[in-house]
Amino acid sequence: MTSQESHRTDRTNTPRRTVLALGTAAAASPLLGASPARAGTASSTRHASTTAPTGPTALDELGIGELRRRMADGRLDAERLTRHYLERIERMDPLLHAVIEVNPDALREARRLDAEGDPRKPLHGMPVLLKDLVETADRMHTTAGSLALEGVRPATDATVAARLRAAGAVILGKTNLSEWAGGMSLTHHAGWSARGGQTRNPYKLDRSPNESSSGSAVAVAAGLCVASIGTETNGSIIDPSSANCVVGVKPTVGLVGRGGVIPGVPSQDSVGPIARTVRDAAILLGTLVGVDDRDPATRASRGRFHRDYTRFLDADGLKGARIGVPRTVYFGYSHHADDIAERAIATLREAGATVVDPADIPTAEQLEDLPSSMVVQAYEIKRALNGYLADAPGEHPRNLAELIAFNLEHADRELRYVRQDGLEAVQRLDFGESEYREALATNHRLSRAEGIDAVLRRYRLDALVMPTTGPPAKIDLIRGDSYGGGASTPAALAGYPAVSVPAGFALGLPVGLTFMGTAWSEPVLLRLAHAYEQASRVRRPPTYRPADVGF
Repeated sequence: MTSQESHRTDRTNTPRRTVLALGTAAAASPLLGASPARAGTASSTRHASTTAPTGPTALDELGIGELRRRMADGRLDAERLTRHYLERIERMDPLLHAVIEVNPDALREARRLDAEGDPRKPLHGMPVLLKDLVETADRMHTTAGSLALEGVRPATDATVAARLRAAGAVILGKTNLSEWAGGMSLTHHAGWSARGGQTRNPYKLDRSPNESSSGSAVAVAAGLCVASIGTETNGSIIDPSSANCVVGVKPTVGLVGRGGVIPGVPSQDSVGPIARTVRDAAILLGTLVGVDDRDPATRASRGRFHRDYTRFLDADGLKGARIGVPRTVYFGYSHHADDIAERAIATLREAGATVVDPADIPTAEQLEDLPSSMVVQAYEIKRALNGYLADAPGEHPRNLAELIAFNLEHADRELRYVRQDGLEAVQRLDFGESEYREALATNHRLSRAEGIDAVLRRYRLDALVMPTTGPPAKIDLIRGDSYGGGASTPAALAGYPAVSVPAGFALGLPVGLTFMGTAWSEPVLLRLAHAYEQASRVRRPPTYRPADVGF
């Protein structure tokens, strides 16, 4: 099975935002055809725009610091900011399909925060969207984009949702994703789910949003929230961040608790922030970290996590840094990505970094085609998914076999474009525990001691840097998206951190730069990424180009 991330859409299906607290949807562009109406409630119905989305408003590109300053001096409050994003979702999301469901209680949450008036909380009043793998104990569903889990409403917030609420965030809604985090199909259908439809790239609407946290990245890029939460097994935070010109942080496995998050491959799964700036991503990360009683992997983070990652940010943070460039495997698959990365490397040097080039990962080629990786994924997905389905509340399939049967029964919606050969392969493959343990040890040895750590140690490096992935490919509902290459696999198999930052554009399509390091090196990676961001100033808002315009 591939790396647990991909998918696609049925535009004739009504994307469901159950108990949606908004009015009827806007008319979509001719590219997509008429968008289906969505239910609203009288308390917050809005008139939909009849034109395609335009550029950002005054609030859409502001960071958490500036928004909080406006709240502090009375120019803004949580209710007004939340209403702004709800109205923007209503107006723009019929074109993008980034938001699978809006929280019907978002405005009530915002009013409560305004009444409490506690601006000391780091995310006070900030509307945040969660990938639809993250459980919330409210009126929203948690479905992994699947019709099979419609109606599932957990009794308890996921750990990350609870920590966001404790930090003062408004949970604005859930984002669309590659169904089952891409584990459903062996072909690449990024951003498609039967429940949410096809997520589209706001920089060009016929382009892929890339990988399973697609809705989270698109929503941030398009100004539908202040920031969002994604998950990554292999590329699903950093790849969509690259494709949508935003910042994505894939933390060390164990830094952020995964209690209450629908699992994929637990030895690789990470939960992390997506934001428009490194600073905002660092603020979110500090609210998410800590030991989680529901996630044993977080015990290793004791003494290694920080409540405030912004203290590591330094605009001059590249001075004196030693950064390696691993060229084997991670360059050469896209000349557009290579050109952008070369300019970024020049910026690193100009900002004071010592660049060691090349500084190849010794095991790079092995990591891209590891038989042991398939063993680990099949073994972990089957057990994790069967366990989740068995325990989740409500009426739904109770194991993988029942899920496969459900999809066949609802093939007109679930399987119209996408096969479930990924789920079927996991169900069919049966590896013993000793074979699994040996495979996991092989993955870790080749990606850690003989991989990332080996090159860092040999050249005394602070981090590695490479293009995150190439420009986003065209959406292809029938055959699946093409995928040329990317940087995610070493950190994925190792469980190590990576940060993707906007690096440039190829004919208007975004490409990111990945900073990768050893376990628990988030402070270093965020410092380097922030300094690069300040030196390069690449990010610009999307333009929503239709399919018939240019490249």
